Amino acid sequence: MLYLLAEHLGFPGLLNLIRYLSFRTGGAIATALFLGLLIGPKFIGWLRVRQGKGQPIRLDGPQSHLAKRGTPTMGGLMILTSITVSVLVWMDLANPYVWACLAVTLGFGLIGFLDDYDKVRKASTAGVSGRTRLALEFLIAGIAAVLITYKAGTHLYLPFTTRMYLDLGWFYPVFAAFTIVAFGNAVNLTDGLDGLATMPVIIASIAFMLIAYLVGNAKFAAYLGIHHVLGSGELAILCGAIVGAGLAFLWFNAPPAAVFMGDTGSLALGGALGTIAVVARHEIVLGIIGGLFVVEALSVIIQVFFYKRTGKRVFRMAPIHHHFEQLGWNESKVVIRFWIVAFVLMLAGLSTLKLR
Repeated sequence: MLYLLAEHLGFPGLLNLIRYLSFRTGGAIATALFLGLLIGPKFIGWLRVRQGKGQPIRLDGPQSHLAKRGTPTMGGLMILTSITVSVLVWMDLANPYVWACLAVTLGFGLIGFLDDYDKVRKASTAGVSGRTRLALEFLIAGIAAVLITYKAGTHLYLPFTTRMYLDLGWFYPVFAAFTIVAFGNAVNLTDGLDGLATMPVIIASIAFMLIAYLVGNAKFAAYLGIHHVLGSGELAILCGAIVGAGLAFLWFNAPPAAVFMGDTGSLALGGALGTIAVVARHEIVLGIIGGLFVVEALSVIIQVFFYKRTGKRVFRMAPIHHHFEQLGWNESKVVIRFWIVAFVLMLAGLSTLKLR
């Protein structure tokens, strides 16, 4: 909004700062952070009154989690409010990538909200059926993938190479939609401990803030030997909004959590990161930077696969963060160590920008 207004006026005086992605990214971080901290207390109070018993807790999970009963969920609404306001204020709304990412973020958030609402209403850990959720997610991600493909082509770029790619043709939108849905659900599965998903999302967003900026800048892209996607730099601002909103939410989600983000937040944030990676053509690098989320999702797939075929479990409990709890690690130890892993993976992912 501010960008279009400043552009219409010809960027006079101080409004010339609006031209710069770095300035608007900083503004997005500050706006989302301030708004999240401002609305947080009243929002949490409202959720507590409306939900009563709060998020249902798995009875077969770690016994320490039973103390979390009554903690309100759907805190992702706080995150989405902060992100949306920040995006509308600071981003160039004429950029189609903005709307593709925002549609996935809010669309996945709505699916998560319906799931959370169903769980709270029924006082059960079973929400909307998995098939229904996946169908809706693929519909939203598919539309966004087609739009992105129309603008940016069908090339899948390979890390550690200089602008080498595979042209996937008609299969690329399918691959892109799968990436978005898979990462959305991977973040969702990771969100099982206080602060566990929030900080790795912030870390991944910081990494893609840099990647989106570099990919969107023709000179930097040429210097680094990476592909250039015109207009993708604008998504650095969205990453900034996620960072600001995530930090504000973490203030209330730090152990012991006053609120859970629920599927409303985790699905939306994972979908947003997946879409940003698709636009920036760093889908494979997303698997490195977001490796923690990938491992969490794989632990569930492996557990279900082996249990159905052998009747035995590979892990004491899945997702894998619960496995470590069952081994005797307390919640804070699991969370902090997973944060460290996420940070190391971010550095590994960013190394692909130069190791070519």
